[in-house]
Amino acid sequence: MTRTDQPRGVRTDPKGRVLISGAGIAGPALAFWLNRYGYAVTVVEKAPAPRGGGYPIDVRGTALEVVSRMGILPRLREAHVDLRRLTFLDADGSEVTSLHPHHVTGGVAGRDLEVRRGDLSDALYTAVRDDVEFVFNDSVDTLDQFGPGVDVTFRRGGSRTFDLVFAADGLHSSTREMLFGPEEQFHHYLGYCFAVFTMRNTFGLSRETVMWNSPGRAAALYAAGDNDEVHAFLNFAQREPPFGAFLDPETQRDLVAAAFAGAGWEVPGMLAALRDAEDLFFDAVSQIRVPRWSSGRVALVGDAAWAPSFLTGQGTSLALVGAYMLAASLADRDHTAGFAAYEQDTREFVTVNQNLVAKGGATLFPTTPQALEERNNRLRKLSAVPSGKGRPAHSALTLPPRRV
Repeated sequence: MTRTDQPRGVRTDPKGRVLISGAGIAGPALAFWLNRYGYAVTVVEKAPAPRGGGYPIDVRGTALEVVSRMGILPRLREAHVDLRRLTFLDADGSEVTSLHPHHVTGGVAGRDLEVRRGDLSDALYTAVRDDVEFVFNDSVDTLDQFGPGVDVTFRRGGSRTFDLVFAADGLHSSTREMLFGPEEQFHHYLGYCFAVFTMRNTFGLSRETVMWNSPGRAAALYAAGDNDEVHAFLNFAQREPPFGAFLDPETQRDLVAAAFAGAGWEVPGMLAALRDAEDLFFDAVSQIRVPRWSSGRVALVGDAAWAPSFLTGQGTSLALVGAYMLAASLADRDHTAGFAAYEQDTREFVTVNQNLVAKGGATLFPTTPQALEERNNRLRKLSAVPSGKGRPAHSALTLPPRRV
């Protein structure tokens, strides 16, 4: 195990020594709060550095209070993308309607945030890097729980013992698999696969998204700013999750190309760009549903625990809120009582937001001609001005007070 980014002030008498697997969103947020509550924290991440780039993500509802309490809200306000228009196109490329994105997302103009994922990741990392040990280019290889702790061996060699371990390593969490078994038993597939990548902005788009639909297929171009790149997005209905494609980029490219064969609009150019894209991200649209979020001294958080899917628009917000709630539950309790409180206080909020998936799928990705026409008619009737109320699920949990 190779250590990097040693914290400046190592606690000489910590409440406990903990390991967090994953340095995406939930991991650094959890590290921030556990450090504040007196724990000595190590974060291990398989990537060689904090991950930049990525599709823009939303922070809304209760999660805004979390980032405010962390002190990073002003920085995120400066990084706000301020997407201004969402245009839907029919299969022949004709315009269905053009409206404000908050009509679809349930966001609130002037309050909710949309930032590039890399900007949020960097803000979280900067907020905690001086107080927490980060180990990059490594991962958990085995876990062995015993009475007073957890023995952990690492992929690059070496082993250490921690009082607690947290899995924050995403939808396909290997740490969760060590704890509870294969992913398939918790993987709730929602019927779609998607690919995201960047390509040249030759379309004159600025702070807007244009989405083309035919039954079971959607293609979108997302311009987060005025630069010369756009995020390309291709989503298609697929009866079964293609587990064999998840680790093979060429199989992923072939699968997407086959799904969009014969598609119109800008799709042929998007498929050509897909072949050369160096930042392709492909996955199934899925949720994780685990009966319990902890076992012994190991607990799950973020997508490793619940992965609401991008159809809800709440993946990032749930990661931030879940990390806060988990750490708060351990502030003045032992792990047994703390993990129980974490589930009791957080699961209903997660479930309410996971249930937003039906609304997201129906709005964005109809799978039949009739459903697509019904979707288009609903979009045409939306008011020109967002309601400003947001969705109740986004703020359905009130945070407990900070303990420090």
